Amino acid sequence: MKNRIMLSVIVLAAASAAFGQAKMSNESKLEAKIIALEQQAWQAWKDRNVAYLRANTTDTFLSISPDGVSDKAQVLKAMPTECKAKSFSLHDFKFVMLDANAVALTYTATLDAVCNGKKAPPKVRAVVNYVKRGDRWLEAMYMQAP
Repeated sequence: MKNRIMLSVIVLAAASAAFGQAKMSNESKLEAKIIALEQQAWQAWKDRNVAYLRANTTDTFLSISPDGVSDKAQVLKAMPTECKAKSFSLHDFKFVMLDANAVALTYTATLDAVCNGKKAPPKVRAVVNYVKRGDRWLEAMYMQAP
């Protein structure tokens, strides 16, 4: 009887560990996907690729910066002329699953850019919110602080 109980405990512990690893693995894959999407969004910003942002943000997208709050139309209008970026890098990522269809990602960005005729801060802290729409993850909100 003791052997059966012990065997049951071992099997239950192993199953729990395997379930946790599968969950972590799926979350890790999603984290990597969201980081890749954010890298692509920054590359689109650097390249002034309005079509990328139009296709990969929600209709209600908001961008929040020390200059104020901009909606999707304002961001798309300003993007081709507002900034000229030479380089950027993203690091120090923190990923949070908000629910099955929403995530948040914070990170530090270092950049070499001129925006509206002024040198941009060389380092900013940013947070983005991605939401799942169908089978795609779209950026719903971007916020940065120098």
